[in-house]
Amino acid sequence: MIRQIADLWRRSDVVVRDVPIALALALASFVPALQHRGTQLGDLPSRPMDALAAAVIALECLPLIVRRRWPLVSLVLVSAGFAADQLLGYHAVAGTALPIALLSTGLHLGQHRRTTAVLASAAYVPLAVVLDRQGSGEGVAGFVTFYLALAAAWVIGAWLRLSRAAEEERRRHVAEATRLAERTRIARELHDVVTHHVTAMVVQAEAARYLTSAPDRLDRTLTAITDTGRRSIADLRHLLDLLNPDHGAEPIGDLAALVEQTRQAGQPVEFAEEGASVPGSAKVVAYRVVQEALTNALKHAHGRLTTVHVRNGEGEIVVEVATDGTGPTAASPGGSGRGLRGLRERVTLLGGEFHAGGQDGGFVVRARIPS
Repeated sequence: MIRQIADLWRRSDVVVRDVPIALALALASFVPALQHRGTQLGDLPSRPMDALAAAVIALECLPLIVRRRWPLVSLVLVSAGFAADQLLGYHAVAGTALPIALLSTGLHLGQHRRTTAVLASAAYVPLAVVLDRQGSGEGVAGFVTFYLALAAAWVIGAWLRLSRAAEEERRRHVAEATRLAERTRIARELHDVVTHHVTAMVVQAEAARYLTSAPDRLDRTLTAITDTGRRSIADLRHLLDLLNPDHGAEPIGDLAALVEQTRQAGQPVEFAEEGASVPGSAKVVAYRVVQEALTNALKHAHGRLTTVHVRNGEGEIVVEVATDGTGPTAASPGGSGRGLRGLRERVTLLGGEFHAGGQDGGFVVRARIPS
């Protein structure tokens, strides 16, 4: 119940939330023990509370209700009430409303801030002059000290305003960096998905050109192309679901199915997986490492034996994909290396190690991914 009330209070309008402080100052001013205990600028004789005092106190306190919505209006009214309070000698606790109004104006006023500060300072001069002529014993030093105290309230409000602006700017930069990181991640996912499936379809289509004399093999190849296209569409749909705020964990395929798809594209692949895989970011990255390595094998070493070894150990996943350095080659699309760079960044981000390079005339990709 208390939490619900607190949440309701936080969601309420700022005017409603400023009512308590205004009422508290007004009511405190009528407490007998606190009468004439407020600010006394000029040390003029105190005057008994009367009906006019109620109007003056209301003029000082009630404008605080709009101190955040209309800070300039609040400051003007509170200042007028404060001047009347001091000139008439009520010296009510309500005088505390003036520094509050100044702080709020320094914090919330968006336009004409310098003009407001100059006019407020100028308005203080005639008040000091009138009080002095009525017999005030403050002297110049006293009036200047009080002015500096009021100026400090304004300065505190201005400092809070700058602090809030700096915090908002920091949050904006964080949000922008987060959006950029998300766009980069989605670009990598698009690269992984599109490059793998399209490469497989291109290789299968190239092979189909030479199978016109073998209808059975041609039919199997065309079926494989169709299946690859369907898987590509499904993966792209999953990827687009990442943009859905209600989307949960990132969906990935099965390693065995990925290897089988590569085999259907004409790439001989030996696959071995040890241990039980554990869902999580490490599994996603391991899948992408195998996917990118097989895609490169299709593109640059089509027809050569490729071995895939995945070990799901305690606290880490170790992936090794190696392409044999001997065997037939076939023409295939070129690559930019962007996928391997993206994989290195992914693995490093999880605190792992990544290596990709030549070995015994072939090519090997190794990754150790903490899980």
